[in-house]
Amino acid sequence: MKSTPLYSLHERVWHWLQAAAMILLILTGLAIHYPDRFGIVGSLANSIRIHAWLGAALILNAFLGAFYHLTAEKYHHFLPQMDDFTGAAVRQARFYLYGIFHGEHHPLDVDPKRKLNPLQKITYLALLNVLLPFQIVTGVLMWGADRWPRTFERVGGLWLLGPAHTLGAYLFLAFLIGHIYLATTGPTPLALIREMALGESERTESSAEIAE
Repeated sequence: MKSTPLYSLHERVWHWLQAAAMILLILTGLAIHYPDRFGIVGSLANSIRIHAWLGAALILNAFLGAFYHLTAEKYHHFLPQMDDFTGAAVRQARFYLYGIFHGEHHPLDVDPKRKLNPLQKITYLALLNVLLPFQIVTGVLMWGADRWPRTFERVGGLWLLGPAHTLGAYLFLAFLIGHIYLATTGPTPLALIREMALGESERTESSAEIAE
């Protein structure tokens, strides 16, 4: 077994900042919707204010992440190939649904040049290019309701933007739950989490996997 550099410092900081912002946004969002049950930061006004600041932090971190991946030419990790939508995706899905429970090896070996499996590529493609922009736009429009009332009403007002933004939040929550679960499916429950914390893989080729 030998250590293999896998994630750069920037990638790790970006990942954990996005994870922290996402979790805190979900918690403050629950505090806004259910202040009696999740009033963890005091008043409703405080929850809204903190939620807005966290949203701004997530947008900034997302922009910095996109800038890094484009300028450092790391974006190819997130670009699916045609096989990722067909055979490779099927093999990956079979592993998660069957093989992982029967001791089978992961379909992909660890490779610093190929850090994401086919299902991850498809998921992140939708997450970063569809769901995240959708959540940002709906969130900014609700934040700017008093600032741009005409635009706010023109796009449907709170009765449309509120449920849409909440739906996006629940989709992010579903992703987060799945992401945390898959992060425990390495050789040991903490192996993949350790990799994202330290940036190195210590898996052997036979047990290598790029799951989360």
